[in-house]
Amino acid sequence: MPTLTTDNPARPALAPDSKVAPVSVVVPCYRCVDTIGPAVASVAAQRLPPAEVLLVDDCSGDGTLERLYQVAADYPDGWVRVFTLPRNGGPSAARNRGWEQARQPYIAFLDADDTWHPEKLAIQMDVLASDPGIALLAHGMNVQARTDPPPAFRRPVAVRVLPNRLPLLGSPFPTASMVLRRDLPFRFDERRRRAEDFMLWAQILLSGYRCARIEPVLASWHKPPFGAGGLSGDMEAMYAAAIDVRRALHEQGLIGGARMRVAAVLGVARYARRRAITYARRFSSGTRAAGTHATQADQAS
Repeated sequence: MPTLTTDNPARPALAPDSKVAPVSVVVPCYRCVDTIGPAVASVAAQRLPPAEVLLVDDCSGDGTLERLYQVAADYPDGWVRVFTLPRNGGPSAARNRGWEQARQPYIAFLDADDTWHPEKLAIQMDVLASDPGIALLAHGMNVQARTDPPPAFRRPVAVRVLPNRLPLLGSPFPTASMVLRRDLPFRFDERRRRAEDFMLWAQILLSGYRCARIEPVLASWHKPPFGAGGLSGDMEAMYAAAIDVRRALHEQGLIGGARMRVAAVLGVARYARRRAITYARRFSSGTRAAGTHATQADQAS
């Protein structure tokens, strides 16, 4: 079983006889001093670890770059490589830089504030070995606290190959779940800072490549994927970006007018649902905070 040896916990090393996944893990990094350590640790904890990890600093300017070098020094020489962008280009530019520097036949993506399940790469590489025609393979994700244990799942793992048409009920390909072939003739659109991942997987799927998904939750967000700050938290901008992506796909001849209109209607419904969830979450948080303050006041009196 491939592991990271820990004779020196401050500097773990790959076991000499361990196997590695032929995967380059690309992590865009922007002001992630507090979260990049756990993110990379979740990669190092893989039952089948990847061949390399590429950390790309998106011109953070806050000590992130220094932290990336500290993280790299905690692992075997060359296993973690650090790159920098000359100016802030957003997650698309950072991911593309890592993709460009990758040495392995497969690319996987992880955001600097997310983590992976220890079985993620082992399961995905088993699926790809059994069906090498798959160009992109994704899985489920959840939202949970960093201190929670990895989600349980059952074997055998069912593989669902998706039809080459735009799904109408949201993205089946969360970015941190993707493993895809490095030689695909696509890249993230660096003009986009929102929905750039939606654009990428849609282009791959609609261009006829074999794309699949497995349902186990093998990665986790540690904040809600919308309505919680950050780029994805800006729901109105994300909604507008999704509309623009569908328009671009239509102009490229990848989706027809009828499907575009149906997707637009469902997009409105999904946007309304997300706003309702967000308002409910904020109301609940406000109620809890008010209750806490009241309790503290009672205790103080």
